Amino acid sequence: MRIPSLRLFLLFLALSTAAFGQQRSEVTISLNEPFFDSLIDAIFQNSPPPEFPLSKSERGLSPSPAVNAFASSAPCADSVTLLRENKATKTAVRLRDGRINATVAFSGNYGPPFLGCIDFSGTADTNIELQFDRASQKLVGRIKVNSVNLDGTGGVGAPLVGRMVQSSIDKKLNPIEIIALDKLSFPFTLPNSARLRMRAANVRHEVVPGALNIIISYEFVKD
Repeated sequence: MRIPSLRLFLLFLALSTAAFGQQRSEVTISLNEPFFDSLIDAIFQNSPPPEFPLSKSERGLSPSPAVNAFASSAPCADSVTLLRENKATKTAVRLRDGRINATVAFSGNYGPPFLGCIDFSGTADTNIELQFDRASQKLVGRIKVNSVNLDGTGGVGAPLVGRMVQSSIDKKLNPIEIIALDKLSFPFTLPNSARLRMRAANVRHEVVPGALNIIISYEFVKD
Protein backbone atom coordinates (compact mmCIF):
# COMPACT_ATOMS: atom_id res chain seq x y z
CA MET A 1 0.00 0.00 0.00
CA ARG A 2 2.87 2.33 0.58
CA ILE A 3 4.10 2.30 -3.05
CA PRO A 4 0.75 3.30 -4.59
CA SER A 5 0.37 5.96 -1.90
CA LEU A 6 3.81 7.31 -2.74
CA ARG A 7 2.99 7.35 -6.45
CA LEU A 8 -0.26 9.15 -5.81
CA PHE A 9 1.57 11.71 -3.69
CA LEU A 10 4.18 12.33 -6.40
CA LEU A 11 1.45 12.58 -9.06
CA PHE A 12 -0.44 15.07 -6.91
CA LEU A 13 2.76 17.06 -6.35
CA ALA A 14 3.56 17.14 -10.07
CA LEU A 15 0.04 18.30 -10.94
CA SER A 16 0.15 20.90 -8.17
CA THR A 17 3.47 22.23 -9.46
CA ALA A 18 2.09 22.54 -12.99
CA ALA A 19 -0.99 24.33 -11.74
CA PHE A 20 1.12 26.46 -9.41
CA GLY A 21 3.08 27.71 -12.40
CA GLN A 22 -0.11 29.13 -13.88
CA GLN A 23 -1.42 30.73 -10.72
CA ARG A 24 -1.08 34.35 -9.79
CA SER A 25 -1.25 35.95 -6.42
CA GLU A 26 -1.36 39.58 -5.37
CA VAL A 27 0.80 41.31 -2.81
CA THR A 28 -0.04 44.82 -1.59
CA ILE A 29 2.58 47.22 -0.27
CA SER A 30 1.31 50.34 1.47
CA LEU A 31 3.58 53.39 1.82
CA ASN A 32 2.31 56.35 3.81
CA GLU A 33 3.46 59.97 4.04
CA PRO A 34 5.46 59.47 7.27
CA PHE A 35 7.40 56.72 5.47
CA PHE A 36 8.39 59.13 2.70
CA ASP A 37 9.28 61.82 5.26
CA SER A 38 11.58 59.37 7.08
CA LEU A 39 13.12 58.24 3.79
CA ILE A 40 13.88 61.81 2.71
CA ASP A 41 15.36 62.55 6.15
CA ALA A 42 17.62 59.49 5.84
CA ILE A 43 18.79 60.50 2.36
CA PHE A 44 19.89 63.96 3.48
CA GLN A 45 21.37 62.74 6.76
CA ASN A 46 23.50 60.04 5.19
CA SER A 47 24.72 61.61 1.95
CA PRO A 48 25.61 65.04 0.55
CA PRO A 49 22.70 66.99 -0.94
CA PRO A 50 22.17 66.02 -4.60
CA GLU A 51 23.76 68.59 -6.90
CA PHE A 52 23.80 68.77 -10.68
CA PRO A 53 24.48 71.32 -13.45
CA LEU A 54 21.76 73.55 -14.76
CA SER A 55 20.42 72.37 -18.08
CA LYS A 56 22.49 74.03 -20.82
CA SER A 57 19.76 73.56 -23.40
CA GLU A 58 17.79 76.32 -21.66
CA ARG A 59 20.55 78.92 -21.55
CA GLY A 60 19.77 80.51 -24.85
CA LEU A 61 22.59 82.35 -26.63
CA SER A 62 26.17 81.55 -25.69
CA PRO A 63 28.11 84.43 -24.11
CA SER A 64 30.66 86.30 -26.17
CA PRO A 65 34.44 85.95 -25.59
CA ALA A 66 34.35 89.16 -23.54
CA VAL A 67 31.68 87.68 -21.30
CA ASN A 68 33.72 84.49 -20.95
CA ALA A 69 36.65 86.57 -19.72
CA PHE A 70 34.38 88.30 -17.22
CA ALA A 71 32.93 84.98 -16.06
CA SER A 72 36.38 83.58 -15.46
CA SER A 73 37.09 86.43 -13.04
CA ALA A 74 33.87 85.60 -11.19
CA PRO A 75 33.48 81.81 -11.42
CA CYS A 76 30.01 80.38 -11.04
CA ALA A 77 29.05 76.74 -10.63
CA ASP A 78 25.86 77.12 -12.68
CA SER A 79 24.31 74.33 -10.65
CA VAL A 80 21.23 73.45 -8.62
CA THR A 81 21.33 71.68 -5.25
CA LEU A 82 18.35 69.88 -3.76
CA LEU A 83 17.63 70.76 -0.13
CA ARG A 84 15.78 69.09 2.71
CA GLU A 85 14.24 72.45 3.53
CA ASN A 86 14.19 75.93 2.06
CA LYS A 87 12.97 78.50 4.56
CA ALA A 88 9.60 77.17 5.73
CA THR A 89 9.11 74.65 2.91
CA LYS A 90 10.39 71.09 3.11
CA THR A 91 11.03 68.60 0.36
CA ALA A 92 8.12 66.19 0.82
CA VAL A 93 5.80 63.70 -0.86
CA ARG A 94 2.10 64.25 -0.37
CA LEU A 95 -0.62 61.82 -1.41
CA ARG A 96 -3.82 63.64 -2.24
CA ASP A 97 -6.71 63.44 -4.69
CA GLY A 98 -5.41 60.28 -6.34
CA ARG A 99 -2.07 61.88 -7.17
CA ILE A 100 1.51 61.60 -5.97
CA ASN A 101 2.65 65.17 -5.45
CA ALA A 102 6.16 66.19 -4.43
CA THR A 103 7.54 69.55 -3.37
CA VAL A 104 11.28 69.87 -4.02
CA ALA A 105 13.31 72.57 -2.26
CA PHE A 106 16.51 73.77 -3.93
CA SER A 107 19.19 76.43 -4.14
CA GLY A 108 21.77 77.21 -6.79
CA ASN A 109 23.61 79.84 -8.75
CA TYR A 110 23.76 81.06 -12.30
CA GLY A 111 26.21 83.31 -14.15
CA PRO A 112 24.35 85.33 -16.80
CA PRO A 113 26.36 87.54 -19.19
CA PHE A 114 27.86 90.67 -17.61
CA LEU A 115 26.11 90.15 -14.26
CA GLY A 116 28.43 87.82 -12.38
CA CYS A 117 27.17 84.97 -10.25
CA ILE A 118 23.58 85.19 -9.05
CA ASP A 119 22.36 83.01 -6.19
CA PHE A 120 18.83 81.73 -6.23
CA SER A 121 16.62 79.38 -4.24
CA GLY A 122 13.06 78.19 -4.32
CA THR A 123 10.77 75.21 -4.62
CA ALA A 124 9.44 73.12 -7.47
CA ASP A 125 5.94 71.66 -7.48
CA THR A 126 5.94 68.26 -9.17
CA ASN A 127 3.89 65.13 -9.56
CA ILE A 128 5.20 61.59 -9.94
CA GLU A 129 3.88 59.01 -12.39
CA LEU A 130 4.62 55.33 -11.72
CA GLN A 131 5.54 52.84 -14.44
CA PHE A 132 6.17 49.11 -14.27
CA ASP A 133 9.13 47.87 -16.31
CA ARG A 134 8.45 44.16 -16.65
CA ALA A 135 11.76 43.40 -18.38
CA SER A 136 13.85 44.79 -15.52
CA GLN A 137 11.26 43.86 -12.86
CA LYS A 138 11.32 47.39 -11.48
CA LEU A 139 8.70 49.92 -10.51
CA VAL A 140 10.00 53.35 -11.49
CA GLY A 141 8.72 56.86 -11.03
CA ARG A 142 9.00 59.80 -13.40
CA ILE A 143 8.90 63.32 -12.01
CA LYS A 144 7.07 65.99 -13.97
CA VAL A 145 7.75 69.56 -12.89
CA ASN A 146 4.58 71.63 -13.00
CA SER A 147 5.92 74.93 -11.71
CA VAL A 148 9.02 76.53 -10.19
CA ASN A 149 8.79 79.18 -7.49
CA LEU A 150 11.95 81.29 -7.26
CA ASP A 151 13.35 83.74 -4.77
CA GLY A 152 16.76 85.25 -4.30
CA THR A 153 17.46 86.33 -7.89
CA GLY A 154 16.38 89.90 -7.36
CA GLY A 155 14.21 89.49 -10.44
CA VAL A 156 17.25 89.03 -12.68
CA GLY A 157 16.66 86.32 -15.26
CA ALA A 158 13.97 84.64 -13.16
CA PRO A 159 12.01 83.13 -16.09
CA LEU A 160 15.19 81.70 -17.64
CA VAL A 161 16.44 80.34 -14.31
CA GLY A 162 13.04 78.79 -13.67
CA ARG A 163 13.14 77.00 -17.03
CA MET A 164 16.70 75.79 -16.42
CA VAL A 165 15.78 74.41 -12.99
CA GLN A 166 12.70 72.70 -14.41
CA SER A 167 14.66 71.11 -17.25
CA SER A 168 17.48 70.02 -14.92
CA ILE A 169 15.11 68.27 -12.51
CA ASP A 170 13.31 66.57 -15.40
CA LYS A 171 16.55 65.27 -16.91
CA LYS A 172 18.68 64.47 -13.87
CA LEU A 173 16.18 62.84 -11.53
CA ASN A 174 14.30 60.64 -13.99
CA PRO A 175 13.72 57.78 -13.76
CA ILE A 176 13.57 57.08 -10.00
CA GLU A 177 13.69 53.44 -8.96
CA ILE A 178 10.88 52.89 -6.47
CA ILE A 179 11.01 49.11 -5.93
CA ALA A 180 13.17 46.34 -7.39
CA LEU A 181 10.43 43.71 -7.52
CA ASP A 182 12.80 40.77 -7.94
CA LYS A 183 14.10 41.57 -4.44
CA LEU A 184 10.63 40.75 -3.12
CA SER A 185 10.64 37.29 -4.67
CA PHE A 186 10.74 34.29 -2.36
CA PRO A 187 12.16 31.03 -3.79
CA PHE A 188 10.41 27.77 -2.99
CA THR A 189 12.15 24.39 -3.06
CA LEU A 190 9.82 21.43 -3.60
CA PRO A 191 10.43 17.89 -2.32
CA ASN A 192 11.56 16.79 -5.80
CA SER A 193 14.25 19.52 -5.67
CA ALA A 194 12.42 21.64 -8.23
CA ARG A 195 12.47 25.35 -7.48
CA LEU A 196 9.79 27.93 -7.97
CA ARG A 197 10.18 31.68 -7.79
CA MET A 198 7.87 34.66 -7.88
CA ARG A 199 7.92 36.98 -10.89
CA ALA A 200 5.94 40.21 -11.09
CA ALA A 201 3.47 40.01 -13.97
CA ASN A 202 1.70 43.29 -13.44
CA VAL A 203 1.71 46.25 -11.07
CA ARG A 204 -1.00 48.76 -10.40
CA HIS A 205 -1.35 51.40 -7.73
CA GLU A 206 -3.92 53.46 -5.97
CA VAL A 207 -3.52 56.69 -4.05
CA VAL A 208 -5.73 57.13 -1.03
CA PRO A 209 -5.52 60.09 1.37
CA GLY A 210 -2.10 59.89 2.99
CA ALA A 211 -1.02 56.56 1.49
CA LEU A 212 0.15 54.87 -1.70
CA ASN A 213 -0.95 51.27 -2.21
CA ILE A 214 1.12 49.27 -4.70
CA ILE A 215 -0.60 46.07 -5.81
CA ILE A 216 1.79 43.54 -7.36
CA SER A 217 0.43 40.58 -9.29
CA TYR A 218 2.95 37.73 -9.03
CA GLU A 219 3.12 34.56 -11.06
CA PHE A 220 4.96 31.44 -9.94
CA VAL A 221 7.48 30.16 -12.46
CA LYS A 222 10.00 27.34 -12.46
CA ASP A 223 13.47 28.56 -11.63
